[in-house]
Amino acid sequence: MRFSSTALLVALALSACTRNDSGSSTIKYPDTVKIDHTDTYHGTAVADPYRWLEDDVRESEAVKQWVEQQNETTFAYLGTIEEREAIRARLEALWNYERYGLPVKEGGRYFYSYNDGLQNQSVIHVQASLSDQPRLLIDPNTWSEDGTVALASYHPSPDGRYFAYLVQDAGSDWRTARVMDLQTETVLEDKIEWLKYTGLSWAGDSSGFYYSRFPATDDEEKFQSLNKNQAVYFHRIGEPQEKDTLIYLRPEHPEWLYGAQVTDDGAWLVITVATGTDDRYQIIYKDLRTEGSEPVMLIEGFDFDYTLVGNIGSELYFRSNNAAPRGRLIAIDLANPDPASWREVIPQAEDVLAQANLVGGRIIAEYMQDAWSLVRICDTQGRLLGSVDLPGIGSAFGFGGKADDPEMFFGYESFDTPPTINRYDVVTGETEVFRRSKVDFDSDDYTVEQVFYNSKDGQRVPMFIAHRKDMVADGKRPTLLYGYGGFNISETPKFSITRLAWMEMGGVFAVANLRGGGEYGEEWHQAGTRLQKQNVFDDFIAAAEYLIREKYTRPEKLAIFGGSNGGLLVGAVVNQRPDLFGAAIPAVGVMDMLRFHQFTAGRFWVDDYGSSDDPEEFKALLAYSPYHNVQPGTKYPAVLVTTADTDDRVVPGHSFKYAAAIQAAQAGDAPVLIRIETRAGHGAGVPTAKVIEDYADRWAFLVENLDMTLPEGYGK
Repeated sequence: MRFSSTALLVALALSACTRNDSGSSTIKYPDTVKIDHTDTYHGTAVADPYRWLEDDVRESEAVKQWVEQQNETTFAYLGTIEEREAIRARLEALWNYERYGLPVKEGGRYFYSYNDGLQNQSVIHVQASLSDQPRLLIDPNTWSEDGTVALASYHPSPDGRYFAYLVQDAGSDWRTARVMDLQTETVLEDKIEWLKYTGLSWAGDSSGFYYSRFPATDDEEKFQSLNKNQAVYFHRIGEPQEKDTLIYLRPEHPEWLYGAQVTDDGAWLVITVATGTDDRYQIIYKDLRTEGSEPVMLIEGFDFDYTLVGNIGSELYFRSNNAAPRGRLIAIDLANPDPASWREVIPQAEDVLAQANLVGGRIIAEYMQDAWSLVRICDTQGRLLGSVDLPGIGSAFGFGGKADDPEMFFGYESFDTPPTINRYDVVTGETEVFRRSKVDFDSDDYTVEQVFYNSKDGQRVPMFIAHRKDMVADGKRPTLLYGYGGFNISETPKFSITRLAWMEMGGVFAVANLRGGGEYGEEWHQAGTRLQKQNVFDDFIAAAEYLIREKYTRPEKLAIFGGSNGGLLVGAVVNQRPDLFGAAIPAVGVMDMLRFHQFTAGRFWVDDYGSSDDPEEFKALLAYSPYHNVQPGTKYPAVLVTTADTDDRVVPGHSFKYAAAIQAAQAGDAPVLIRIETRAGHGAGVPTAKVIEDYADRWAFLVENLDMTLPEGYGK
């Protein structure tokens, strides 16, 4: 729905410098126009006075002017914080370190991402052998002046002849595929458009690749319309996209999503079918050895997770939660695919099987034990052969490779440990460092601990806490509590310059492993979804209460932070317990829980959230929806909402409407601001320079509103 831009522009111009409704704030907010709009859900009328802020900022002059006014107010406030420049300088200094991606080995060469420190976008290096000097292959920093065009992913062909890659513009989820001929290192004319939520998977003979795409969309709807009718295609190198071969499409199911993967031996195409973000898949396969073969349904019904691990001949290996909520590994022989003949390779264990890979005739099984990594090596019958030694409480990642090649690479990191990339031989068990990042800090000055606390209903919940070793638990420490709690995503210990900077500044950093995540398997995930979503908020509130009870901090020194689904989390708990926090940063959050499924990727989230189309789920959603539960006359903590104008995953209208509502409702003196990044999206592909500025603003906001004092000489 669109509203009169002329009337809205006039109202905005007249009220840009007025105070909010309560009149109590010291900041003069732009007075956002309210309209008389009401929707009726199952007999319940729900007001939506800021509906007009849903319009695309690129298409609506009224929304564009509102964004400009809000940014002007926000940046004027942030510009008065004396400590901001010191924070920005220190972030820039810390960020100036070499960073490496995991090598991908194809055609006897190694490809990996590299950043010298402050490059806006990482480049791609290639080496003919591990002892050779790396050579620059692709530099995305040359693609745009402002660094907002990024390399989203890359895919070398099996023979090492071609290098396909996906380009992302301004943070959007839309991708364009290009191909480089590695013999001449020239970019070919091949250009594949309208890609979203897809990778590229090469045919075994490197003649082309499989991918998924949506129909072309009008520019006016590109960043807001629902994405439907995805299909799987094959692109042959050298031909225009119009000639690409349609492999699989079910027009009677426009909501289905497809992922296409070719097995290492090139024999099978495995198509994973999903309807949303929940890990419940149908599996289809196509015999690529037989010309003209048709796709065959292998597993029908969206009941369980079946994630392809690899194959040995006609036997496909899948990680699955069928009869195993913490995960197990099964093998299905395509010559006898009846479920009664499925072979259990690795049974469910006490720990969660997070991922598995088939490398060098071995199975690499990655487990989570209380949200940190354990890695075990098994043979193809599931017998335990050994484990990969890891330094401690941290996260291991990678472990990809070929079924017939014993060489693989993995990384390790933790809150106080920068990533190290290691080469591992699965036959000999030998580990050697490939690349180690060196950051300007001493990890011995910091400590990471894991604690457990009880939530409102008595559920035991883990939490990581990291800080300087010389910190005194006197109840006065500025503390930043982070959470997510959704979509089966696990929050494991990871290194971050922004978190390190926060701890350097004297802050405590905590991550609560909330229900809704995947830390303890599918049961833990489901306990934080749909009608049980309040468990997530209760877990987060209980984490805050633990930090206060154990004298890490006190309410006026406690800030909360989360992004996307974590932004929803922050918005919901600020409404439910505004007394518990001194500051909050909800980033790119899902704030209107009644209409989220009307935009772009929102329909996929119904798996976790439910839908306002369902009467019972509507009541649950309305009870916690951040936008709808802002209460006028409430003393809210300091709030800095952050979003971006090109976010086409969680459209910025969510944050716009929430910010307008809470600004109007604020009865206290704490600031309620919104920071809107330009030419940026949900988070991926943001240039380094923009990230540094963004976090300088966030941490400066917290310094100001938690009454922090930076260490003497900080940032100089």
